[in-house]
Amino acid sequence: MVHVLSSRILLRPTDPERTRAFYGDALGLAVHREFGTGAERGTVYFLGGGFLEVSGRSATPPAPGLQLWLQVADAASAHEELAGRGVEILRPPLKEPWGLIEMWIADPDGVGICVVEIPADHPIRYRPGT
Repeated sequence: MVHVLSSRILLRPTDPERTRAFYGDALGLAVHREFGTGAERGTVYFLGGGFLEVSGRSATPPAPGLQLWLQVADAASAHEELAGRGVEILRPPLKEPWGLIEMWIADPDGVGICVVEIPADHPIRYRPGT
């Protein structure tokens, strides 16, 4: 088995500056590190237990199957905050049949982002032996 020390999602946007403005300003993700210079420089954002790297440029948007899952403590508060920053809400927070509260937004290239709240009583919070 490969021993993974760290991981990140690599995103090659069609418009790097617009994408950095979305993730850094609109979503408010904290910057882990930056590298290079110019419009195609790299910016690595914290994503809870992982990282999102926005670097380089692509002539086409990412594959339509690419989606991000961002867990938050309170989906209603996230909805209010993101809407206040002008982020287009594709679907407001709703409790799904599987018990998670999910809201959907998208980045400038159409990458779907599920903003998820896990209620305190949801089985995903259960840890065997605890």
